[in-house]
Amino acid sequence: MRSAADHRTARWTVCRPGVPRLPPGAFCSTLRSVHDKKPRVETRGLRVHAAHRVPSRTALCMFLLLMAARIPATAIACPFCGTVGQSLSQRRDEAAVVAVAEAEGGAAADATGFLSQRFRIDQLLRGNADAAVVGATVTARVVGPATGTAVLFGTESAGGAAAAPRSTWSAVTADETLLGYVATAPAISQPAAERLRWFATRLEHRDPAIAADAYTEFGLATFADVCTAAAALDPARLRAWVQEPGIDARRRGLYGLLLGAVAATSEDAAVSRDCIDALHQAVEAPADDFRAGFDGLLAGVLVAEGEHGLDFLRGRGLFGRDARPLDQRHLLAALRFAGESLTDTIPRERIIAATATLLVSPAVAADATVDLARYQAWDKVADVSRLWDSFGTNDPLVRRAVAGYLTACPLPTATHELERIRSQHPDLLKQACDALALPAAR
Repeated sequence: MRSAADHRTARWTVCRPGVPRLPPGAFCSTLRSVHDKKPRVETRGLRVHAAHRVPSRTALCMFLLLMAARIPATAIACPFCGTVGQSLSQRRDEAAVVAVAEAEGGAAADATGFLSQRFRIDQLLRGNADAAVVGATVTARVVGPATGTAVLFGTESAGGAAAAPRSTWSAVTADETLLGYVATAPAISQPAAERLRWFATRLEHRDPAIAADAYTEFGLATFADVCTAAAALDPARLRAWVQEPGIDARRRGLYGLLLGAVAATSEDAAVSRDCIDALHQAVEAPADDFRAGFDGLLAGVLVAEGEHGLDFLRGRGLFGRDARPLDQRHLLAALRFAGESLTDTIPRERIIAATATLLVSPAVAADATVDLARYQAWDKVADVSRLWDSFGTNDPLVRRAVAGYLTACPLPTATHELERIRSQHPDLLKQACDALALPAAR
């Protein structure tokens, strides 16, 4: 069992799942490889311009950058939370003025196409009184038509060389409970883990706006901060949420991951065991075709159990040829998270081997190939090159992934496989390389 201190070295992925963290200067070196003008050189009897011979390291960066577009964008922090925006405390602390106001009239699209509505300012909560006068009427952007009381956030932007700064307003419908929440939420300047302890008790709050905002706060947090604050989470509530059919499916992935963090950091063995049992039951539960949040549940198992969790998922048949394609997409996302954040409890070699196992699945073979290149798992050359003759026959995405992996791989066996493919399918290989902006010859 990992301690909280062990977890502080881990983190959410801070980019989209599957997108590599490039080494410093890698992108710039890619650009330089395109623009540098060098004389022709002779290579294996082929006259190839040096600018077209991309080094393996740069080819890898180019390949990963281009293939990353296949993977949906997610939150900056939590990779299983979907897209989350700013939290209310962020909007409050970044605003020049925060005010309580009353809606007046209906909402309508403004000149820029955004829905806007007029509000009368009743009270200033913070900010310069000169920027907003009590009793004044302002126009604020809204998500939907507002009625009654709202909280307004005003930001100032430059008005041009001679013009005064302009105020831009946005509004959120708010009752007394939400107003109190906005006023008392910890400042964004406070330590992140301390803030999460406060928001932990507001997850699934009876006020939907507060529940959604607490979810946003956790979705934006780092994995290290979540683990530091894990003791503030209620294990019983998390266990219920991951198994409750009526829970927002988008949130189930986060709650699965939080449950794994509680299991891994708790000093109470019984609590850890109960959390793990709940995760197992949630993974084993019957599911429909759309299984939102399943990737977070799988990642929660890996966080909670490390290598034993990987064995559990394998025992459930998720790596098999007969597994549901959507489940294997979720599994690959969980493995990416493990490769980024859990190598202290799951050896990198096991994560690579598990990813390579998914090459047999037509639904994820291309993405698994990209991940193997990201891990620089060059010993999988034979497995990857075979994809060209199997799934690559009818799938251009697989062909691109294979071409990218073999082009980036520095081993002679990769060069040999590229030559073999070129001799058999020269046009298809050129199309694949052109699509990735990779050289057609190495």
